[in-house]
Amino acid sequence: MSEENELFGNAGEIYFAPVEGESGLDLTLEEDVRLKFVGLVEDRFEQAERAREHDESRWLQAYHNFRGLYPKNVRFRESEKSRVFIKVTKTKVIAAFGQLVDVMFGTGQFPIGVKETNIPEGVSTYKHLDNAPSIESTPAQEKEEKEEKKVNPFDVGYEGDGRVLKAGATFSAGESVLENAIENSDLTFKDGSNPDPQALQVSPAKDAARLMQKLIHDQIEESNGSSELRNALFESALFGTGVVKGPFNYNKTLSRWEKDEETGERSYNPLFVRVPRIEFVSIWDFFPDPNATTMDDCEYTFHRHKMNRSQLRGLAKLPHFNKDQIRECLQMGSNYVEKDYELELKDDQQTEEYGDGLFEVLEYWGVMDAQYAREAGMELPDEVDDLDEVQVNAWISNGKLLRGVVNPFTPYRLPYNAFPYERNPYSFFGIGVAENMDDSQQIMNGHARMAIDNLALSGSLVFDVDESALVGGQSMEIYPGKVFRRQAGMQGQAIHGLKFPNTSQENMMMFDKFRQLADEQTGIPSYSHGQTGVQSMTRTASGMSMLLGAASLNIKTVVKNIDDFLLRPLGKSYYQWNMQFFEGDLAIEGDLEINAMGTNSLMQKEVRSQRLTMFLQTAQNPAIAPFVKISKIVSELAYSLDLDPDEILNDPEEAAIMAQIIGAQNVGQANGGEAVAPDEQQGAMGGAQGASQQPQELGATGTGGGNIGTGTVPQAGESEFSG
Repeated sequence: MSEENELFGNAGEIYFAPVEGESGLDLTLEEDVRLKFVGLVEDRFEQAERAREHDESRWLQAYHNFRGLYPKNVRFRESEKSRVFIKVTKTKVIAAFGQLVDVMFGTGQFPIGVKETNIPEGVSTYKHLDNAPSIESTPAQEKEEKEEKKVNPFDVGYEGDGRVLKAGATFSAGESVLENAIENSDLTFKDGSNPDPQALQVSPAKDAARLMQKLIHDQIEESNGSSELRNALFESALFGTGVVKGPFNYNKTLSRWEKDEETGERSYNPLFVRVPRIEFVSIWDFFPDPNATTMDDCEYTFHRHKMNRSQLRGLAKLPHFNKDQIRECLQMGSNYVEKDYELELKDDQQTEEYGDGLFEVLEYWGVMDAQYAREAGMELPDEVDDLDEVQVNAWISNGKLLRGVVNPFTPYRLPYNAFPYERNPYSFFGIGVAENMDDSQQIMNGHARMAIDNLALSGSLVFDVDESALVGGQSMEIYPGKVFRRQAGMQGQAIHGLKFPNTSQENMMMFDKFRQLADEQTGIPSYSHGQTGVQSMTRTASGMSMLLGAASLNIKTVVKNIDDFLLRPLGKSYYQWNMQFFEGDLAIEGDLEINAMGTNSLMQKEVRSQRLTMFLQTAQNPAIAPFVKISKIVSELAYSLDLDPDEILNDPEEAAIMAQIIGAQNVGQANGGEAVAPDEQQGAMGGAQGASQQPQELGATGTGGGNIGTGTVPQAGESEFSG
């Protein structure tokens, strides 16, 4: 056995053998069983930690390039005097990070969409009024209905009858009015669509999808999810991988003050509301299953926490944490040891250790044998065999099991989403901007140092001195007005000034070459982050817009990775959380599908709005219009103009009503009269017998009346003359 193995031993030997407890008492059987569980978890953490060492070296190099720091093991030649570091990597990383932030938050709406499936289960696709009066009823039928005093749900009612729509009310507000009217009548909703295209029908599946999408967006915004996501996006651009934890239960504190009616004094009585929350997890603290390449392949994950004594004590207030184990852990003292990469991440002036008084707490999510889970005190159903595997969550520190529960999520899932900037199919961790341009950064630094050293030499003279021609004992320091004494009888020049050639221009030309190479390696051209004079097309706004549109294609794969590995899984996690834990009463149940819409923001807004406008004009062609989703085009056009479609656009039901009103107004104007009200439109169009009136043929003037003849004007006395 090697020295290292002798030092640490085997996990089974340490945790399965009877040992003396920290308090000086022999361990009980229960404690010994608990240590078996802890030993298995800690053994898995050691494996995950060793498997990550190569990736840590890559991240350290990326961090140094971003900060403009040379690693501590770098050695320079004696001839190299300059230590300059040109932080081109930082510029590229910030530019990539800005593009990702614009994709996520630039449209004003979080890019997670919810829609109903093609054939939703558990909720109806459409519903319609089974016995509602027809919109196309004749005047005679309308008169008969009025005489029978049937309740028409389309009537707005009068003040106090519960069917009045206030000024500014939307269709959503009118749904309650409609439902109230239906409850007080013999009208009922029937599943399926109505064959009558003008009959009122609703889509419960679409309503459920719309409510779920709005709920998810509100939950992300109210729990400060945007800030956590930005941190994860930054690490993905820099290191190649970002990690987001959650959503998990969080008790949000709402400020509430209550006033005593007798004394008039106000007291603070906060309200605690359970909400879902996501959390940024640094890649340095995340340890996945070493055999996995994606989160779907992981059997387990570790989250390493660095806590002080107050934070560790605070865990005792959380559900399912063992207070006795936390107390014993505190009594054992600090167990936090800085890792090698943590020492490298420090600035040069911070060399002292700062781990005193800190605790290393491991949060484990993953599989565990049912036997060990039962022995550790976890409650499992009787049908679960001891040989089965169960999903557990365990918190461990100082060899103590602080928390051990069965995974509370239904269905079971690991509450982490790790997404790559650039996917490496053979590794769990991706490739970031800094790593892609690592070679170019080093070469640029080399040429920059040579250029500065050369400028220092070429900018001053180097002197060749013939000391035999000078009087001995003189100072060789040179300054204006300096006088050198030469020996008598010596001929020639005793001091020669030498000037080195200036080669800095050649060095900077090579610097520019590799900066251009960095543009190609990262897919982030210099003009996208403010570098001017790169191409002549940047002189015009349209040319710049075209270049930016082309540059956005280079990041398309990156955004697709975010869609697949972050937005879609995160949306599904929020959906599952709401179905399991949401305390409100909303019609969010249904067979819904989560869509990631990050790629919709790739195209530059100017180009996208122009293309949408052109397509909208094309869609007005009667031959093309039936195949186009006009509402979707209008919504996307609003997004491209930084407008919120939910605020400015009508929903389909509202749009149908407005189309009916506008159609009625157009009919009235075409007849040369005032606009016809919607309830009178049918009579105007149907005539006295209820027959539909044929469209009026437009004449040469476009005002109707058929063809206009070219005859002579009637004169006085003729039969056609009207006076």
